[in-house]
Amino acid sequence: MQEVYDFLKESETYFLATMEGDQPRVRPFGTVDIFEGKLYIQTGKSKNVSKQMLHNPKIEICAINGERWIRIQANAIEDDRCEARQHMLDVYPDLQSMYSADDNNTQVLYLKDAIATIYSFTEEPKVIKF
Repeated sequence: MQEVYDFLKESETYFLATMEGDQPRVRPFGTVDIFEGKLYIQTGKSKNVSKQMLHNPKIEICAINGERWIRIQANAIEDDRCEARQHMLDVYPDLQSMYSADDNNTQVLYLKDAIATIYSFTEEPKVIKF
């Protein structure tokens, strides 16, 4: 999991895919955190992406870093504890101008049953499960 976290941090921006009915939706994200041994992402409950993940927690993430790229499939599970939200906001202090741990909007989700595959044109794919 640490290798996946490092890859996403170094990439800075990754793309998160959800489903809305039968239509895939993809958007750029940048938040990633490890808290209590789980990999987390963050959004706002008022956003469509939040509603999509709550309706169907199956997501995919894709990012590129130099000549390597990663694809992650997982279930995004909401962690509604204030401690989890605050940890994310402590890691991303710039978000504190838009979010707070107790604003009823900040949402953090951890990746469950994740399968990450790191690809390149010169090496065999590396599969990481967590």
